[in-house]
Amino acid sequence: MDRITTPFDINSTAVEVVNGIDLRGKRAVVTGGASGIGVETARALAGAGADVTLAVRDTTAGERVAAEIRATTNGGTIEVRRLELTDLDSVDAFVADWAGPLDILVNNAGIMATPETYTDQGWELQFATNHLGHFKLAYGLHDALAAAGRARIVSVSSSAHFRSPVIFDDLFFRFMPYDPWAAYGQSKTANVLFAVEATKRWVADGITANSLMPGSIATNLQRYSGAGTSNPLAKTTEQGASTSVLLATSPLLEGIGGRYFVNNQEAVVVDRPTTDMTGVAPYALDPANAERLWDVSQELLGL
Repeated sequence: MDRITTPFDINSTAVEVVNGIDLRGKRAVVTGGASGIGVETARALAGAGADVTLAVRDTTAGERVAAEIRATTNGGTIEVRRLELTDLDSVDAFVADWAGPLDILVNNAGIMATPETYTDQGWELQFATNHLGHFKLAYGLHDALAAAGRARIVSVSSSAHFRSPVIFDDLFFRFMPYDPWAAYGQSKTANVLFAVEATKRWVADGITANSLMPGSIATNLQRYSGAGTSNPLAKTTEQGASTSVLLATSPLLEGIGGRYFVNNQEAVVVDRPTTDMTGVAPYALDPANAERLWDVSQELLGL
């Protein structure tokens, strides 16, 4: 299995990555599209001609972003729909309201290093938001993705996956003391594993999924942890969105799934985290872990 390399790097922007690609007639959903790299992901996709739906908690903020993107691009349409990933009824409503094929699903929304919080179901908030909500969304949109013919799912992970594998015996910190970074890391590992198993199960339907680390970007995601002040891996939001857009659009990824990318390149599996965080932990790509997580997720969500 050859490693995927591209002409783009850490400095490339989302617009540069999609330059020359025609997305007219394509439909895309970007969760968390009202802030951070979600905005620039949506802008690049729309600029290339895609009709983009911003799936957001705050529709007022979403409409502001949609208006700004319309004013700065001359491509596809932008619409806004409400989606609260921890509210399963909200996810169901979004799915029920979707009609027709879906070419690109960017699972971009996320929270990071939150204080210890649990949903009504007793699920730890970061795992519920970053993984389970997106799992239910993708699962519900499967038929729409399959109808597109060659659909792609983009799962936004993080180098924080090095902080924890998925702890199947204690997903929700009922025994282990809660640690916000371990909880975040577990959810980000789950994002990688989701892409592995989604590709395995759905590639016959023309659906592939890949995951990525966007980089170190000062956005609202850092509201509980504080943004870094001096970081050699720091990127602008335009640069941070580039790998998401690459996975969503590049011809180099046609039919390719189950892989993890950093700085627009497929990551190398490493035994230990490197200082530049460009590798990927073996447990995050392990097919047995991916299959187990899928089964657990289905059971938790009653799917």
